[in-house]
Amino acid sequence: MKKFRVLLLALTLFALFTSAHAQRSSSLALVMRADGPIVPPMLEYFKRGIETAEQRDAEVLIIELNTPGGGIDTMLEIIQVIGDSTVPVVIYVSPNDAIAGSAGALITMAGQASAMSPRAAIGAASPIDSSGNDIQTTLESKIKEILKAKVRIMVESRGEDAVKLAEAMIDDAKAVTATEALDAGLIDFISDDTEDLLQALDGFTVQVNGESRKLKTADIEVLPLDISFIESFLLLLTDPNIAFLLLAIGVQAVLIEISSPGGWVAGFIGAVCLTLAVYGMGVLSINWFGLVFLIIAFVLFILDIKAPTHGALTTAGVASFIIGALVLFNSPGTPAFQRVSVPLVIGMGLFIGALFFTLLIFVLRAQRGRVQTGSESLPGKTGTAKTFHGEAGQVQVESELWSAEKSKDSESISKGDFVEVVEVRGLRLIVKKK
Repeated sequence: MKKFRVLLLALTLFALFTSAHAQRSSSLALVMRADGPIVPPMLEYFKRGIETAEQRDAEVLIIELNTPGGGIDTMLEIIQVIGDSTVPVVIYVSPNDAIAGSAGALITMAGQASAMSPRAAIGAASPIDSSGNDIQTTLESKIKEILKAKVRIMVESRGEDAVKLAEAMIDDAKAVTATEALDAGLIDFISDDTEDLLQALDGFTVQVNGESRKLKTADIEVLPLDISFIESFLLLLTDPNIAFLLLAIGVQAVLIEISSPGGWVAGFIGAVCLTLAVYGMGVLSINWFGLVFLIIAFVLFILDIKAPTHGALTTAGVASFIIGALVLFNSPGTPAFQRVSVPLVIGMGLFIGALFFTLLIFVLRAQRGRVQTGSESLPGKTGTAKTFHGEAGQVQVESELWSAEKSKDSESISKGDFVEVVEVRGLRLIVKKK
């Protein structure tokens, strides 16, 4: 019995050892797809990807990058989380025709290994300010020197040519092809796809937190890590066209709520749209002076309804709206990927103008039209004589019973005759036989 227990214990330990060894030998490559500007939601995606890779004890984390660039602060945070990762991070500028522009170029350099698709491009990393303009004088020099010091730390192990190219990307906004980057030693591989990259990485040595590690990526399990709904939604809000539409819809909804208080739907929609728009504009490089023109535009729209000027104020409002939107999103120096579509701005301006012009027509028609309610609306309407003796009696007009007198030019009226209201005198109608 004792021997049986010993044998059973040995078999159990052997099974556990075999299982643990099998788990350790089961390598995992996590693959992310970072497609879009370098903004706070993208930073959260990077953090989640690296945390997941560390929790899963992945062999490597591959980030497929395609970005026109973004904010310096967000870029520096991404570089920090990549540098602190205990899992090797490989930045892969992909697919073909992808770019690692501006901040994306420095993020590519931050990877423990880097690669590009054959037709990808990288560079143009000169810094700009929060409004999208080139940074001037002393401040420009300071920021450029800081960024150059940062890239020297990241690429000095790649050789002098790589350092010179990285600094030229910051000083002169230089951009290069994948072949040029590889020749300078700025990247490690040119790969057609992720599978090709994994084959190239097999046996490649990287530095992770100061320690050398040889990658084993042959026949590795590949697991995609997609961007989450919340991250994708927040990234969508940083699209200038979406932010502009939310702003336009939100302001209109709030104006509707103000002009017709008591409901809640328009006010709720307006508040939500404006909140989302403010988030997007807080991330984008915008010129807040444009808001002045937008406010003037909606004031003109409201004034044209309250004091109709036959469309003159509405026309001025449309012009002010279009100018304000273009100043807000498309000021000189704003990066191309943060500019709003000009046809969209013009189209929305004309739509809002048409909407308010339609409301203006209804207002004018209501002011000039015949009164539809009250005693003022009775002349010309037809009723029925309920009782009538000589010159006076009672008539029913639109379900209401009125005292009535016969007009001087009317024929005699009897009970049941149809009558037409000629005039209203106080609480008495003057009628004639129909």
